[in-house]
Amino acid sequence: MLWEDRDVRFDITPQQMKMRAGEHVIDKLDAIEDTKGNSGDRGRLLISNLRLIWHSQTTPRVSLSVGFNCIINITTKTVNSKLRGLTEALYILTKANNTRFEFIFTNLVPGTPRLFTSVMGVYKAYNSSKMYRELKLRAAIIQNKQLKILPQEQIFSKVNGVWNLSSDQGNLGTFFITNARLVWFANMNELFNISLPYLQIASVKVRESKFGMALVVESCEASGGYVLGFRIDPIEKLHQVHKEISALYTVYSQCPVFGIEYVVQDKPPTEEGQMDQLEVDEAEIDENTTDTADVLAAYLADGRHQDREPVYSTELGLAIEKLKEGYTLQTLWEVIPS
Repeated sequence: MLWEDRDVRFDITPQQMKMRAGEHVIDKLDAIEDTKGNSGDRGRLLISNLRLIWHSQTTPRVSLSVGFNCIINITTKTVNSKLRGLTEALYILTKANNTRFEFIFTNLVPGTPRLFTSVMGVYKAYNSSKMYRELKLRAAIIQNKQLKILPQEQIFSKVNGVWNLSSDQGNLGTFFITNARLVWFANMNELFNISLPYLQIASVKVRESKFGMALVVESCEASGGYVLGFRIDPIEKLHQVHKEISALYTVYSQCPVFGIEYVVQDKPPTEEGQMDQLEVDEAEIDENTTDTADVLAAYLADGRHQDREPVYSTELGLAIEKLKEGYTLQTLWEVIPS
C-alpha cells in the first residue's frame, strides 16, 4: 500500500526511510533544523516526489516523514532558532488521521532560499499531477474523441466498442489503455467518462455478468471501492484486452509513474550523484527508546487532537470554526494590527 504521500510518521525505521518503487529524491539539504520539535539539533532534509523526510544528524533515530497529500498549507514564519536566532523559517501545517500537526524547518545556511523554493516547488508539482494518482469521474480528459495525454504518459491501445455496464441498458464507448491509467468515455457524451490510474486498481478480472462475460475492474477502498464492468465483443477481444491491462498493471506495480516533475535550479554541483544516498547509520537507530506520545505532542497544532466546534457567525452569515479566546474576525483579517 502506498503510504508515503498519505501519512505523517515520526521516528521512522530505516526501511520506511528508503525510497519505495517510483519514489526518488529530488533535493537534499544537509543543514536544516526541525525548529518546533528538535530545536538546536542540526539535521538533513530529503525532498522526494512523495514526501519530506527529516532526520537528525547526531541521532538518526529522531526523524519525520511528511506526505505531500497531508499538507494543508505551506508558508513562511519568523521564528527564534537556537542555532540561527531570529530568522525566517518554513512553516507547514498538515492533517493526518483527523489530527493536525505543524512543522517548522529552518535553513542553517544563511542567504539561500533553496529550502523554500524546493519544498514549495515540489509540492506544487505534486498537486498539479493528481490525475496520475487519483480516480476521476466526468473530468475534462477527452477532446474530439482523443485522450488528453499527460506529460509522462504513453497510449498503448485504443479499443472501440466497449460497453460500460453501470446502467441497465449499458453505454457504448471507447477504452484508452496507457502506461499509467485506464480511461473509458461514452461515444455519445465525452464528459461521461472515468480515468482510473493503475495505482488505484485492486483487481482486474474476466467473469460472468447478467450481460454475459465481462471485464471487471475493482478500485481500491481509498478511491471509493468501485466495481466497474465492461463488455467487449467478441470474447477473444475481451481476453486480449484483459491480458494487456493485466500486463501493464504488473509493470506499473514494479515501477509506478507518479507524475511529479521538478528540477532544482540552484543545486550545488558537489551534490550531483549523491541525491539518492540516505547517509543514515542504521546501527545507531534504536526503535524502542522513543515515547511516541511525547513525539506527537511536540508537533500537535495548538496542542489539540480535533478541530474546534463549528459556530454560526452573524458577521459572515455562515458556520465557522470557533475562534480562540482573544481573537475576533476583524483581527484575523487585518494585515496590520490596529
